[in-house]
Amino acid sequence: MNSKKNQLQAFERLLTIMDELREKCPWDKKQTIQTLRHLTIEETYELGDAILDNNLNEVKKELGDLLLHIVFYAKIGSETNDFDIADVCNEICDKLIHRHPHIYSDVVVADEEEVKQNWEKLKLKEGKKSVLEGVPKSLPALVKASRIQDKVKGVGFDWEEPHQVWDKVQEELEELQVEVQAGNQDKIEAEFGDVLFSMINYARFLNINPEDALERTNKKFIKRFQYLESKAGELGKPLMDMTLAEMDVFWEEAKKL
Repeated sequence: MNSKKNQLQAFERLLTIMDELREKCPWDKKQTIQTLRHLTIEETYELGDAILDNNLNEVKKELGDLLLHIVFYAKIGSETNDFDIADVCNEICDKLIHRHPHIYSDVVVADEEEVKQNWEKLKLKEGKKSVLEGVPKSLPALVKASRIQDKVKGVGFDWEEPHQVWDKVQEELEELQVEVQAGNQDKIEAEFGDVLFSMINYARFLNINPEDALERTNKKFIKRFQYLESKAGELGKPLMDMTLAEMDVFWEEAKKL
């Protein structure tokens, strides 16, 4: 692995290239914090895909893309005299030191859970009115639900045993069925949301990341369906012209593969 000196040299090289691109490249010169936003979100998802696939070479590449965006934002900030990359680094360093008193002070913690609880308490002392302020509004709903539950757990608002959470899932499912039978679409949607929220909570008690679990299922479904499409193509028969029974034969083959 590279030495600390080489790592710093590589980072300085990136900063120099960013300066040059911002000065000379028509596309880079045109970008603003606003125009980069959607690209940064896309890069973050690409990193997430690489992590789920456990493709470490791709993880390295996607981290580079994301790092470029961080440097890009800092460069734009320096041009308006609002902040630069040193400010960004010092801000996170100060936060990390403040949020880890068990490392940089004399606070003693028993385990990881106590570290997380102290983290949330410190954030409230910093002036945050709610532990949920740190949950981004634009997060996808499934990820947001998971983060909400993690946050409130940090201040002790949580179930005690997994079976209690499972009982809650069963309760929400029963309430959903009541509304399905009643046919009230608005209430059906509300109860369906409660079912999903309780399932995400249960996943947490099983030490499962619900986003990762669902994405694994998405990938599995895509792979099996594309196998079905390829087999239909070999037969020269469009899926629209196949019966469900015919399609199920290939679907079962895909599951075995």
